Amino acid sequence: MEMVDVLVVGAGLAGLHTARLLARRGLDVLVVDRRGTLDTGIRTTGIFVRRTLEDFALPAGELGPAIRRVLLYPPSLRGPVELVSARDEFRVAGMAGIYAHALAAARLAGARVRLGVSYPVPGIAARFTIGADGARSTVARRLGLDVNRRLIVGVEEVFPVAVSAAEPTFHCVLDPRLAPGYLAWVVDDGRHAHVGLAGRPDRLAGPLPELLRTFGRRFEAIPAATGAVRRRGGPIPVGGVLRRLACAHGLLVGDAAGAVSPLTAGGLDPCLRMAELAAAVTGDYLRTGDVSVLRHYDGAALRRRFRTRLLMRHAWSAVRSPALTEAACTLLRTPPGRAAASRVLFGDGSFPDVRDPAHGDAGESRGPTGIAVPR
Repeated sequence: MEMVDVLVVGAGLAGLHTARLLARRGLDVLVVDRRGTLDTGIRTTGIFVRRTLEDFALPAGELGPAIRRVLLYPPSLRGPVELVSARDEFRVAGMAGIYAHALAAARLAGARVRLGVSYPVPGIAARFTIGADGARSTVARRLGLDVNRRLIVGVEEVFPVAVSAAEPTFHCVLDPRLAPGYLAWVVDDGRHAHVGLAGRPDRLAGPLPELLRTFGRRFEAIPAATGAVRRRGGPIPVGGVLRRLACAHGLLVGDAAGAVSPLTAGGLDPCLRMAELAAAVTGDYLRTGDVSVLRHYDGAALRRRFRTRLLMRHAWSAVRSPALTEAACTLLRTPPGRAAASRVLFGDGSFPDVRDPAHGDAGESRGPTGIAVPR
């Protein structure tokens, strides 16, 4: 039986970032993932927000052009609400390249990574296990931690587009018939058109791929003569951070922890921020053996910090009427409505900063929010 300090289950962005930080602390870290290669089974849309781009070092070559313009469409697709930021708000990444970069960084720090290996791992025992294995986490169930109950499901296809001088734009379509409880989108950054939709699985009107094609034709977003170059999708937790995230045997990060903004369903920024705290807490716990250290990784406290967005998520999820959605879009055209929409889409409050000041990672540089930034 091989003993390791930390077993990280899942080689997504959260798992690899956590593994890298722990390996830098001198711990023996093993990462396993049932996928044989990280460029398959990608579920995230790859949309990075400004806070992430400012606070974390991402490979620039994998990032698309900056996006400052958002159009919000009612079900009729008429009279969209235009929002334009003075700053670069979004960039869409090639996630296969992002994962390859994170994998190389984790290995460079000393973490071992084994792909094509399922959990539990025969012949491996760990002092501590970190579940980074997605919204339906096996690690959470085996450790007796909380599991995600509120999920939406999504699908996205990526198409090449002709290079144009048009301003890169994030198109969001609010239509409860097509995407109940969430939205459909087209992100056209001048290189690719990312066409997707997500919604409550119990209220979807048909199979997701079929709905996506219907939406693409209606929105005229899918090029007729060009096939998709990438497809991705899967479940997205939108119930907020889980309350019980850690025990003496392990903890959860990323989607497994519900680390997704409950309103916008953005998960890339919170997965990196929570990985910082998870690595610091795990390192201190394994060094001291003091189980009280795990209290710093408190999901219940995090939930309280975005209670309003959870309420907004519940309200939007309950909307069934296209007419009501049209009326809501009319309100968004007013100055207060536009201000509220801008705050959600362009604000800094999508996910709270979570690093405990007492648990910084020595050797990391600090971003403007105080979060440790990987170099």
